[in-house]
Amino acid sequence: MTSQIIKTPCIGLCSTVYGDLVCRGCKRFHHEIINWNLYGDEEKRAVWLRLELLLVQVMTAKLEIFDSTRLRDQLEQRQIRYLPEQSAYCWAYQLIARGARLINQLDAYGMSLLPEFRGWSLPQLRDAIDREFFLLSEAHYERYIAPRFLLEGMHTRV
Repeated sequence: MTSQIIKTPCIGLCSTVYGDLVCRGCKRFHHEIINWNLYGDEEKRAVWLRLELLLVQVMTAKLEIFDSTRLRDQLEQRQIRYLPEQSAYCWAYQLIARGARLINQLDAYGMSLLPEFRGWSLPQLRDAIDREFFLLSEAHYERYIAPRFLLEGMHTRV
């Protein structure tokens, strides 16, 4: 595997510069992107954990990993960056996101699509996963973060 340590969820496709409250690339919230370098380890871990939990929710509804060692070996062989401490379902996302057009048989990578997705192409699946991951992140923002910002704004005006 590449010796580079992944220090941020950023994937270089930031949409918050265009006014999105949730980045369509990394799925972080606008204030998390702005403040990332100011965050301590605990705050960064909280962001990483939320992203992992949402992504795993999406991935487990689409595929099954039956051999995580094979998946990890394939990621390393193809030099695809991943976080070893995260769920193997996050690793699977990294593989599909980077290699959707090159992969012919998912079982060679230790995973298989659930029956309802077996007719889908991997680029189609990758795009669906990305959309659902974004929608969950956006819903999380609307449910838990936006109301807090509204309340904080009201308290500063009083």
